[in-house]
Amino acid sequence: MSHSPVASSPRPRVDWVDVAKGFCIVMVVMMHSVLGVEKAAGETGFMTYVVAFARPFRMPDFFLISGLFLALVIDRDWRTYLDRKVVHFAYFYVLWLLIQGAFKWPGLALSEGPGAVGEQFLLALIEPFGTLWFIYILPIFFVFAKLVRRLPPALVLGFAAALEIAPIHTGWTIPDEFCARLVYVLLGWYGAPYIFALAEKARAHAGLAVAGLLVWALVNGAAVFGGVSELPVISLALGLIGAAAVVALAALLAGTVAGEPLRYAGERSIAVYLAFFLPMAATRAILLKLGLIPDIGWISVIVTVVAVVTPLALEWLVMRTGRGRFLFVRPAAFHIDRPKGDRRLQPAE
Repeated sequence: MSHSPVASSPRPRVDWVDVAKGFCIVMVVMMHSVLGVEKAAGETGFMTYVVAFARPFRMPDFFLISGLFLALVIDRDWRTYLDRKVVHFAYFYVLWLLIQGAFKWPGLALSEGPGAVGEQFLLALIEPFGTLWFIYILPIFFVFAKLVRRLPPALVLGFAAALEIAPIHTGWTIPDEFCARLVYVLLGWYGAPYIFALAEKARAHAGLAVAGLLVWALVNGAAVFGGVSELPVISLALGLIGAAAVVALAALLAGTVAGEPLRYAGERSIAVYLAFFLPMAATRAILLKLGLIPDIGWISVIVTVVAVVTPLALEWLVMRTGRGRFLFVRPAAFHIDRPKGDRRLQPAE
């Protein structure tokens, strides 16, 4: 593990947190893989129901976990905070924007001219490019949290909950997702002690936790397939309960053989998030063109597995060989708070 980009992080790892992150990143990659396959094929498969089931809690839990350790850094000076929570993600956003664009923009340049590429790049600085919107919006949440840190938590949470409940749809990713997801980042921040306590209780009372998860799955499924999961208030309730369910599930899986792959992926979740797009798109195109697998559902499964495993293999290779570390480790030149002569690298998480 000494070559892991996360191993140099000063914050100790918490096994169930990594399992939860791994679960969520698999759900996110699965969503993009399944929807992409079904759109390209013009038909749906059995995986569409799995994606639908996960919709209420998939991103809420990801954002809740993102805010879980915010209390450890929220009171740092602005320069250090901006370096860790803004510049850090900005580096990876621009880098992977250029990498993804290198595959998409040549065709655009041929069809519409070089100017169209410049327009797309500038637009991507305002409207996040493709799957990269998550790391674009995280710094916005972190800056907001620091700005309101001295306000009463109940007031800030009430404001964020109102934004989630209000059906705000501007057509732009950042304002829409900010309103929909802010409450979960804040709950991760303010509610961290309760979330860790929930994980411990789930471990201490495994039978009761499993029973609770079964009830939750029935309720969540009924809401999703009953067509009410996205209604105001219900959406928020399902997001909160679903995030708690993932925490409990992760606590139960942590330390088990079944949980180890998720823990490994969760420890490197940002690397997966950054790099899954290219293997996903390539695998989808190859499988659909060859037509060797007639079932759309199984094509979606294969695309999902490849899209998760390939970034993990790439990250392992990069960290083992030391070549291409800039893909997942921020070079010292892109720090704004490092002391003179500090050559340390900062990983993607």
